[in-house]
Amino acid sequence: MANLIQALQQTLEHEIPLTQHLELQVLAYDEQGLTLGAPLAPNINHKRTAFAGSLNSVVTLAGWGLLWLVLQEQEIAARVVIQDSSCSYLRPVNDDFTAFCQKPTSAEIAKVAEALHKRGRARIELRVEVRNTTGVAVLFTGRYVMMRSEP
Repeated sequence: MANLIQALQQTLEHEIPLTQHLELQVLAYDEQGLTLGAPLAPNINHKRTAFAGSLNSVVTLAGWGLLWLVLQEQEIAARVVIQDSSCSYLRPVNDDFTAFCQKPTSAEIAKVAEALHKRGRARIELRVEVRNTTGVAVLFTGRYVMMRSEP
């Protein structure tokens, strides 16, 4: 898993340069899901809390990153894009924060892999939570589309 975490970090920094400005870090990945972290300082707004745009970027990237990892594990070459999302900001984020995206079940992953092999496209909905020292601060739901690409 450590190699996958490092590969995702490099991919994010290279393919999505905004992640460097957010100072986004891939913290953990396991059977439960993916955790990304970001410090408050580069993501702060005029109220001294995390900027909603930064929070939305981090949750969107948590879903994107989780799917990138799953596709790597399944050895499927595919592009991942966000199709639709909603974000609820429950409380201000006034310190460093993490975003956790729960990994789909093995049945959901098998369904995605089958759709990619048969039709070249698959969709999945993911949920992400932003957490900080006060608990859950943001809830995100995103529908992602994966399109098979040639290796």
